[in-house]
Amino acid sequence: MSVFKHEYRAYTGPVTSLPSRIGVLARYALEEAWSSKITWALFIASMLPILVFLVGIYLANNPLARALILHGTSGGLAINASFFLKVLTSQCWLALVLTAWVAPRLVSFDLADNALPILLSHPISRFGYVLGKFIALFWCLSLVTWIPSLLLFAYQGYTSPQPWFGANFRVAFGLFAGSVLWISLLSILGLALSSWVKWRMVATGCIFGAVLIPAGVGGVASAILRTKWGLLLNLPVMISQLWQRLMGVPEAIRIGRELPSAAIAAMLVLTCFVCVAMLNARIRAREVVRG
Repeated sequence: MSVFKHEYRAYTGPVTSLPSRIGVLARYALEEAWSSKITWALFIASMLPILVFLVGIYLANNPLARALILHGTSGGLAINASFFLKVLTSQCWLALVLTAWVAPRLVSFDLADNALPILLSHPISRFGYVLGKFIALFWCLSLVTWIPSLLLFAYQGYTSPQPWFGANFRVAFGLFAGSVLWISLLSILGLALSSWVKWRMVATGCIFGAVLIPAGVGGVASAILRTKWGLLLNLPVMISQLWQRLMGVPEAIRIGRELPSAAIAAMLVLTCFVCVAMLNARIRAREVVRG
């Protein structure tokens, strides 16, 4: 029978829910991310500092081990907010390295293979597509940031000879909030930059450049103009000050160089809006056909 003689009707069967469709995208994105041996190597490397901090907590709370290894001295092993700030800092910057590798794998391949028109022709919106990729990347980064950090916090509370949880609840909140804020920013930034660059290695370099180049420009501007407001371009400085305030750690920056929390929050929100605009302009169900 000829094609034009067929009678086509709309599908009237059961339809999957929107969360399940987004979950399918997130599941396949996770499979794509962890299919690379480099991803596993980066993950294992990110866990090495956690092992070092774990040994530090064990020595600080075990007098016998401290006597055998450190000859009875404390060795500077004070388990406090400053200790967990070092944990948060090391894991969050390792998360940047993981983002630079994983984020381009989630988006650049779809763009290079012209797969977006096919994906978005299914009952999934552009927002659902981005959300699925965001969930996958956010989960990957969670495995190296707030999850192991809170496990270290729980281990310290378990091994401490004195009541520790209640007196240091702010530290746990700072670990979780600071990690979630950082990896959310990295996820949206990584997806936005990857959506504009089809070549994976170039996208990896762009993610590093988006964090480090403005930091250098902001530092030079602050030094030349003798003002602290140039530091609003310095993401490492902004996020470090925010982590210190969330965890109650005394700030190590010079007096007069502290940035207001409202200014830091406004700059981070502006960065997210720019990333969303980049994704909105790039993630479209269209294909250019050259005649």
